[in-house]
Amino acid sequence: MFSKTQKATDKIRLLLQNTVDCSVFLRFLSMSHKKSSKIQAIYDLCKKTLTPANSPLSSQTIQNLCSLMDTVGPGDVGLKEENVDDDRGHGLFGLSQLNRIARWAQPITYVDIFECESFTICIFCFPTSSVIPLHDHPGMTVFSKVLYGSLHVKAYDWVEPPFIQESKGSTYFPVSPCAVLDVLSPPYNEDKGRRCTYYHDYPYSTISIESKPNLNDEEVEDYAWLAKIETPDDLYMRPGMYAGPGIEI
Repeated sequence: MFSKTQKATDKIRLLLQNTVDCSVFLRFLSMSHKKSSKIQAIYDLCKKTLTPANSPLSSQTIQNLCSLMDTVGPGDVGLKEENVDDDRGHGLFGLSQLNRIARWAQPITYVDIFECESFTICIFCFPTSSVIPLHDHPGMTVFSKVLYGSLHVKAYDWVEPPFIQESKGSTYFPVSPCAVLDVLSPPYNEDKGRRCTYYHDYPYSTISIESKPNLNDEEVEDYAWLAKIETPDDLYMRPGMYAGPGIEI
C-alpha cells in the first residue's frame, strides 16, 4: 500500500521518464531526418541493390531507383534554385567576372558525389552550347534524372545479324541550361574493361555493303554507322564542388 506522497512521487517519476523518453524519441527523429535526405536515400538504395558490381539488376531494383530519382530536385543536391535560369548552365558553379567573355564556350561542370567499386553518383551541369559526344557505357547501367532545364538525347543500339541489340552509344545536346543527376553501375574502370569509347555516326545510306539488311526509306532514318574516334579535343569538363547534403556511409 502506497501513501499519497509515494503515489505523487511515482507520478512525477513517470512523467519525467515519459519526458525523457519523448526527448530521446525527438532526438532520434531529428537524427533520422538528417539522414533521410534524398541523396542519402539514393545512396542507401544503391548500396543495398547495386552491389556487388556487375550483378544483374532486377526490374524491381530499376523501378525503385528510377522512382526515387524522379523525386529529386536541384535543391536536394545543393544547386541553388535562383541560378537555374543561368544561361551558362552551371547553377551555383557560376563563372567569375573574368570569364564572362567566353560564356558560350564554357566547359561542362562535373560534380562527383560518391564513387565506389559498384556505382557512381554524380552531377553534370551543362551550358546551352555544350555537347557530350556520342559515347558508350560498356557493361554498365546508367540512371539519369534531369534536375532542371532540358536536353536532347540521341542513343543507338548495335544491330547485328540476327538483329541482336545491345546499347552502344548516346550523346547529349542541351536545349537549355540544364543539370543531370547520374547513377552509373558499375562505374567506368579501364582495368576491368569499362573504358569510355567515343564514336562518330554516319547516315546509314552513305555506306553500301552486301550484308546490310534491306530497309525502306522510313526505316533507313533510324539506322546509322558508328565509327570509333579518339576523345574529342573540344570536350572539356571542369570539376565542381558538391554542396548538397552529406552522405553517411
